[in-house]
Amino acid sequence: MLNTIMLFAILTGGQPMKPATNWHSDPIGSTHGGVVVLDDGRVLVNTDTAEGTVVLAPDGTKAGTIATQWPAIHGMVVRTEPAGERIYAAHLKGKQALKIRPDGSMVWALGAPMESGKYTNPNQYNPTSIAVAPDGRIYVADGYGRQWVHVFGPDLAWQQSFGGGGSDAGQFRTCHGLLVDERTDPPTLLVCDRENRRIQRFDLNGTFKEIVATDLRRPCAMAISPKDGMLAVAELEGRVTLINPDGTIAGHLGDNPETSHRANHGVGPDHWHDGVHTAPHGLGWDDEGNLYVQDWNAHGRITKWMPSTSKQ
Repeated sequence: MLNTIMLFAILTGGQPMKPATNWHSDPIGSTHGGVVVLDDGRVLVNTDTAEGTVVLAPDGTKAGTIATQWPAIHGMVVRTEPAGERIYAAHLKGKQALKIRPDGSMVWALGAPMESGKYTNPNQYNPTSIAVAPDGRIYVADGYGRQWVHVFGPDLAWQQSFGGGGSDAGQFRTCHGLLVDERTDPPTLLVCDRENRRIQRFDLNGTFKEIVATDLRRPCAMAISPKDGMLAVAELEGRVTLINPDGTIAGHLGDNPETSHRANHGVGPDHWHDGVHTAPHGLGWDDEGNLYVQDWNAHGRITKWMPSTSKQ
């Protein structure tokens, strides 16, 4: 039992943050996947259930579901295009990448890249994350499969693959999360190398550049704040790490002192505490500097972190 909990993270490159009390409390089933925030403030959260992707209103109430035909989407990124907002998704259960509209209708589906020569059958392909470059190239991480990041052109044609299994620079042990980093010039690609407990940076052609952070607690996903460029990293073992644009650690959110609760899918609501995470798996920022964190949790758990000056 926790007698005291740390509710604030003091950031060296930004303001303190606090959790919103009971921002979302309705059970939605197993949360596993990603989080994105649409321009109108709605928060999309993936589940492993028949609910598909749950839509939460800005006040945290459930506003519906989309993509129920694709349960177990594992990672998402939202992009504003000439035709409007579009969601790119790594659909783990379907062994495919998807492009969908905010209403859940499909634009296209992209299956296993057999032409890459990395697979003898499509069942070896288990995509966990997706990212899109400014030039339209699409990156899909086979994080639960053979540890390749595959690159597709805007025409969906496979172009190349890089990475592969291992612990050397440029290799992966669970390339779980991807993020195109447009803070760099030119943009680069960040990869959560989960079981190597690090984040790696590559150029958009797949050439290794640097190790961004090490000794993390199994990093799963990343998001960059549009407000101040802060990089948030969801770590499965019970915390979120915040990294300044210059690469220094700004602080941590929700660090769970109970080690048995870290990376534990079954922690029930009676053991939840505001401001303490169990298994951060997906996250996303809104334009106001609020951060939405999804714990990998059988009951469904979402936390909203706000700048400490915000009013609930």
